[in-house]
Amino acid sequence: MNTQHNFLFLQGPHGPFFAQLAAMLRAAGADVHRVGFNAGDRVFWGRMPNYIPYRGAPADWPDRLQEILHSRAITDIVIYGDTRPIHAQAVSAAKTAGIRVHVFEEGYLRPYWVTYERGGSNGHSELMGLQVAEMRERLAAGTTDIPTPPSHWGDMRQHIFYGALYHWFVMFWNRGYPQFKPHRALPIHREALLYSKRLCLMPFLALSRIYATHKIKKAGYPFHIALLQLEHDASFRAHSSFDDMQAFLTLVIDGFVRGGPAHHHLVFKAHPLENGQSPLRKMIRELANAKGIADRVHYVRGGKLAGLLAQAHSAVTVNSTAGQQALWRGIPLRAFGTAVYSKPEFVSDQHLPAFFANPTRPDADAYRHYRQFLLQTSQIPGGFYATKGRRQLKRQLVDKMLSTTGPYASTQVPSSSTFKVVS
Repeated sequence: MNTQHNFLFLQGPHGPFFAQLAAMLRAAGADVHRVGFNAGDRVFWGRMPNYIPYRGAPADWPDRLQEILHSRAITDIVIYGDTRPIHAQAVSAAKTAGIRVHVFEEGYLRPYWVTYERGGSNGHSELMGLQVAEMRERLAAGTTDIPTPPSHWGDMRQHIFYGALYHWFVMFWNRGYPQFKPHRALPIHREALLYSKRLCLMPFLALSRIYATHKIKKAGYPFHIALLQLEHDASFRAHSSFDDMQAFLTLVIDGFVRGGPAHHHLVFKAHPLENGQSPLRKMIRELANAKGIADRVHYVRGGKLAGLLAQAHSAVTVNSTAGQQALWRGIPLRAFGTAVYSKPEFVSDQHLPAFFANPTRPDADAYRHYRQFLLQTSQIPGGFYATKGRRQLKRQLVDKMLSTTGPYASTQVPSSSTFKVVS
């Protein structure tokens, strides 16, 4: 067997994706191992061999990781996201030992793609050090075709289903992992219930969203849209200065009061996976009432964004990937966190009242080159959750993971790059 690559998988997306990807890597001749931290990890690894249960305390994980890296002669680590403590510690150990780190994330150009990078993602991505001019040079020298997105994307139900199932396994079958601590502050039983509730209420939530969207679109007033994120989202927690979503809501409403024209409205669009953990609607209503603009502020549940965004006057966000959809449509965007798309050519740096009063538009040509560069490098068509999406994704990933170079082959990660951990 070819042992040039010896992969160690840590935690992945909920569902069977990591196990299926590992099986393909084994078929290609690589050795594959998996560390599981709870019953959900174990169940979704299925019958794949080389499962390593970690039953110790979180504080002991770095030492145990070193033992595994040495005893199993690991050459590659595979993770989903890089900010949860066990992953951030693994990235640090891998960099010290010269081990390749393969990082998966939701697509920067979602929903039709996922992100595959080396070394880090989001604020730790190599994209952070790349200028648009460099991307143009790479595009001019390359011949790679832009991948075609699927004709239909249907991951949402599967995403919520696997999330609920994973947390139910952790709730009821986790006796073998007595010291397991989730990387999020929310208790496992609460997370499982919220996923299950969201799954059951999907039809009713969809009707509510359709009705609210229809009212806004038919009203005829100009509106600005605030693209919300999950409060526990890694990008929000690790790559912004906000402690919670209420701080961002307060900033946006205050900026709109001070700069938004009197006939304009403000629409808050929830994340598609928003599960009610934070009482967003109530917080927005109270903040708007306090400023005397309740009749000009609206809240729309998660779901498809295109219908609203296409008519928006501008968009604001912390660092949501949905910001890319605004830029793609040439809509002015103001972002308040670190994001891979925070390039001066197309993201405004205006003070928020000035932005609401007269937002500057992005450089459409610069963004077109940026988007094309992502599609030719780190954005892989497919998805983690639906069967068709996983099938499309796996076809391309194994060759990329076995390659000696990452998607941004001609660039280097700055040596000063450090990882912020989300606890």
